[in-house]
Amino acid sequence: MIELEGLTKRYGDKTAVDNLTFSVRPGIVTGFLGPNGAGKSTTMRMMLGLDNPTAGTVRIDGRQYARLKDPLTFIGALLDAKAMHGGRSAYNHLLCLAQSNGIPKSRVSEVLDTVGLTAVAKKKSKGFSLGMGQRLGIAGALLGDPQILMFDEPVNGLDPEGIHWIRNLMKSLAAAGRTVFVSSHLMSEMALTADHLVVIGQGRLLADTSMADFIRENSRSFVRLRSPQRERLLDVLHENGVTVVEAGNGTLEVDGGSPEQLGELAASHQLVLHELSPQQASLEEAFMQLTAGSVEYHAHSGGTAPQPPSQQPQQQGWGASWNRDKNQGKGA
Repeated sequence: MIELEGLTKRYGDKTAVDNLTFSVRPGIVTGFLGPNGAGKSTTMRMMLGLDNPTAGTVRIDGRQYARLKDPLTFIGALLDAKAMHGGRSAYNHLLCLAQSNGIPKSRVSEVLDTVGLTAVAKKKSKGFSLGMGQRLGIAGALLGDPQILMFDEPVNGLDPEGIHWIRNLMKSLAAAGRTVFVSSHLMSEMALTADHLVVIGQGRLLADTSMADFIRENSRSFVRLRSPQRERLLDVLHENGVTVVEAGNGTLEVDGGSPEQLGELAASHQLVLHELSPQQASLEEAFMQLTAGSVEYHAHSGGTAPQPPSQQPQQQGWGASWNRDKNQGKGA
């Protein structure tokens, strides 16, 4: 487990990390998100003792990183795939790490095989592609067979097969009870990998929640309906207090309702439905919504820059009552 308490880092007048408190638990993949300049890299460097905090503490399984003997056997990390001696072979790079941390020599060949670099083990790393460098960095993180793994942008330079491999690797590590903490700007990949999210903006904690709750709380969800009996369906929905948005092309959108109840309502009035589908925003849309006020660097390519969608107003009628019932059930 990784525990942060009041972690703060200032550079002169600039506060890069502002009183962060959260825990990274074992058994799940925890994603670490934030806009550029949010303080993610600084936070991860402080976790590994590479930067000293201005205030607060970081504990790795209850201890500070500096107090860990043979730290690679406790926590493995990939922060910069280029942080290696280019004149050393892949094998010798890992061998140096192993010898400095009391790790058996046999482990070097094992992790090279795990990451698919056995065939180039004797080649100098300066000739490696970006993807091969990433694999070697991941091998270094796995070398001490640690219970805690940290990865910063682990899919950089990887081909589709490599991306699929690292995704499954992180999931399998978490399934084995290890702590996996991963930072990435690729929202589509994070959505497929992470179970839990920690989101920061301008150095401050914005969210510490499950993936499902994060998307639900920071985006709009609705049910899409299409019917050849559109006008009759509209009448039935209005008669039952359901708030409907007409989205064009004959499509109706209902906020806050469940597909099951809407389907049963249509069936009870012998209405034919050509579509009845729940719609949920993507992780990227939810992330843009939450961090809209925390983006430090804005790019404009002419005209008006696109703005993130605003929070939807509270819907009235039947959909609102469903939401109230659901929320009351959570507190029961």
